[in-house]
Amino acid sequence: MAQDFYSFSGKANNGDEVLFGAYKDKVLLIVNTASNCGFTYQYEGMEKLYQEYKDKGFEVLAFPCNQFGAQEPGSDEDIASFCDMNYKTSFPLFQKIQVNGDNTLPLYKHLKEQAPGLLGSQAIKWNFTKFLVNKEGVVVKRFAPQDKPEALKADIEGLLGL
Repeated sequence: MAQDFYSFSGKANNGDEVLFGAYKDKVLLIVNTASNCGFTYQYEGMEKLYQEYKDKGFEVLAFPCNQFGAQEPGSDEDIASFCDMNYKTSFPLFQKIQVNGDNTLPLYKHLKEQAPGLLGSQAIKWNFTKFLVNKEGVVVKRFAPQDKPEALKADIEGLLGL
């Protein structure tokens, strides 16, 4: 039987353990991010979505990853500073993780199994791959890196019942 989404945890950027049970009854956008990527500008759109919907039960969870073109080489402290200085992000930022390979964060194994990519591929292909999770913890959709955050509004509003 597949593991329940809310049984997973991750480490916040500051090192605190975050239990995903804290996100019950919320719509989640989970994104693997990088500071030196052609899609890094999407932090701005992610923050706009967060500001628009956070009071309606929406969260953005950012997981920095250095597995694609070494585009996230900094420390967790560097990443937090970059996001704050350049994009004034206020959504939860986690410690740097791996999304593919032997050291894949268990949450990401779950996301990839629940919402495979093109032709059923489970591998994450690049930074800013996005997963949308409904209020019941079901992974409902996977979006490609080039899908801009603002293009997800209709899906987010549908899951929020707006």
